[in-house]
Amino acid sequence: MKLTFRHIEIFRAIMAAGSVTGAARLLFTSQPTISRELARFEQLVGLSLFDREAGRLKPTAQALLLLEEVERSYIALERIDRCAQAIRNFEQGRLAITCLPLFSQTLLPEVCQSFHQHYPGVSVRIEAQESPLLEESLIAQQHDLGLTEVEQTPHGTVAELLFSASMVCLLPDQHPLLDKRQLELSDFHQVDFINLSSLDTYRQQLDQHFSAAGVNRRTVIETTNAASVCAMVRQGLGVAVINPLSGLDAARSGLSIRRLSVCVPYKVMLVRPDHRPGSAAVDRFCQALRAQARKLSDALATGL
Repeated sequence: MKLTFRHIEIFRAIMAAGSVTGAARLLFTSQPTISRELARFEQLVGLSLFDREAGRLKPTAQALLLLEEVERSYIALERIDRCAQAIRNFEQGRLAITCLPLFSQTLLPEVCQSFHQHYPGVSVRIEAQESPLLEESLIAQQHDLGLTEVEQTPHGTVAELLFSASMVCLLPDQHPLLDKRQLELSDFHQVDFINLSSLDTYRQQLDQHFSAAGVNRRTVIETTNAASVCAMVRQGLGVAVINPLSGLDAARSGLSIRRLSVCVPYKVMLVRPDHRPGSAAVDRFCQALRAQARKLSDALATGL
């Protein structure tokens, strides 16, 4: 027979109560059961733990030494129980998220704020990186969640469409095109324009539309990221066509956005690795992401 937690529990109850009767009462069991299990316990450990005196059990020096270790074990069990309770109540935990730098600046701040208000004990680590490093880290199962613009699901992951909208026009203060609620391609003819890099897929789609319409924009600045585009427009250097997330973010700081007559679709995919352990905290964060995506879609619908 091996030593069990029940033996330890009975020993501890006897030490606390000072008698078999008291231990039985503490553990809601019978006196014969306590006596039987105590005898087995003493046999298993090879120690004489109690002296019987006038119906009471007097612990030996060996029992007192053993109790010290038992109490340390119970403290450890209590820590485990508290830890499990904290995990259940989202009082502790960690989430690892990888995404394009754009999402760490536009989509995630409000999501993290909402999530932190409800689950302040769960820490969130965000690793912003460009493709293909982003997709490679998801394939390697290094993160709990990923946010990409790529519809094709990386190997070993599942993806869902989180957000979808068309690219928007971004205009500085007092620009003549602010009088229009929707801009045609022809409105950009010979207009100072802030462009993304020629390698950007959205830039390439825009170039095709403008080329087909015979519109010649004056590219005064070409830059590699949306935050830089917004900064240039804010300085009045030109207008731009930009992703709706950056557009809404820029609108909060005083710039204006307008609808473009042609649709250049923009999508955000929520990616979860297949082989990384799931958790309730990840599920709750996904819920917060979906809620924020709906909020942004509503803001676009009412603000354009």
